[in-house]
Amino acid sequence: MKPECGPRAGGVKRAMVLGGRTGLLGRVLAEALVKAGWEALAVGRQDFEPGDEAALSAALEASGATVLFNTVGYTAVDKAEDEPEAADRLNRALPGMLARRCKALGVGLVHYSTDFVFDGHKDAPYTPEDRVNPLSVYGRTKLAGERAILEAGLDDVLIIRTSWLFGPYKTNFVDKILNLALERDVLRVVADQVGSPSYTVDLAKNSVALVEMDGRGVFHLASGGRTSWCGLAAEAVTVAGLTCKVEPIQTADYPTKAARPAFSVLDLEKFRLCTGITPRPWTKALRDYIYGDLKFADRLPH
Repeated sequence: MKPECGPRAGGVKRAMVLGGRTGLLGRVLAEALVKAGWEALAVGRQDFEPGDEAALSAALEASGATVLFNTVGYTAVDKAEDEPEAADRLNRALPGMLARRCKALGVGLVHYSTDFVFDGHKDAPYTPEDRVNPLSVYGRTKLAGERAILEAGLDDVLIIRTSWLFGPYKTNFVDKILNLALERDVLRVVADQVGSPSYTVDLAKNSVALVEMDGRGVFHLASGGRTSWCGLAAEAVTVAGLTCKVEPIQTADYPTKAARPAFSVLDLEKFRLCTGITPRPWTKALRDYIYGDLKFADRLPH
């Protein structure tokens, strides 16, 4: 069913981006908003603690923001198993509080969630309407955050589930793989977890497009295509022109504290129907990241 989307009502386009100073997604999101003609105020812990409701309310009101973008979250997936309370504070309590404050101030809310709300037992891409069943503390707290937002009764709310982020300004999986590939002859990477890589620059740009089409409710957004962690690593090494060999291993060969969904590819059709945009393939985005953002060619021996 086609989502009800249309150009967002006119007026001031002013945003506050929580996590917009240093976050992997937040920083490029603030940049994307400015490029799209928005006034964007990027805030972080330097300004106030995200969970400080009084400080958040004062800053939000003073900013005159019409939309609050929340990119803050507890994302240390394995560590969350040992720190469930800390994960809960950022992934459930904070989004719920943000939704309540936004409702009180008449501000829209855009919040980012994760593919980890799914158990990975499906063999076709997950739609926003599919049954959720998180396997980890991280996934459970992120799902609880979604529900806390929806329970607040805010009408102007957009929840974007995304996955496997890579992009400029902050260390991520691709960056780590390339650094290791410079030092090693062989890398062994998990090949039986399949998902949707997401280039943060494209994710940010497409998020703004979705907001400008007044997308509401839950959407999935990532780069186009799918691969495994091993496939992503191998493609990155190849694109970078490195000779390191990437060998596939199974999840059982690389045990982690938190369980991961074996299959978490996201269905992007709802986004495409709303915006008319088909996200470009992750393989093309990866080339921009490696040679544009990382300027990796400058790091190769000559």
